[in-house]
Amino acid sequence: MKPTQLVRVSDVMNQQYASVDGLLTVAEGIRTAIDKDVKVLLVNKRHENDEHGMVLMSDIAKKVLAKDKAPERINIYEIMIKPVLSVTGSMDVRYCARLFERFGITKAPVIENGEVLGLVSYHDIVLKGMTHLID
Repeated sequence: MKPTQLVRVSDVMNQQYASVDGLLTVAEGIRTAIDKDVKVLLVNKRHENDEHGMVLMSDIAKKVLAKDKAPERINIYEIMIKPVLSVTGSMDVRYCARLFERFGITKAPVIENGEVLGLVSYHDIVLKGMTHLID
């Protein structure tokens, strides 16, 4: 058995998200996701004491498309997850995976001192964080 090597969230996080304002319409959010080729929209804080939000494409499908609402008439803030569960870059990926499992989520922003550094997902944890175990 190989010794356990500490892999931190900052080692595996990605930049595959777009930062948006909550006042954008869902239609504008979709256009942003297409233009930037991302599947996650992180919603900026409105002020210092606010929290970040997040919109996944599945949120748009469930809360807009499935309910037959017009994406031009719904704002991002109306469907976002807020506050979003976040992790720090220094967290061990094993604890991050446990946190995801406990709360039933698959991805989270990496936030330090109120600033988004990246995004981490199960995909990142497994494909980037566990490679040292199979080498």
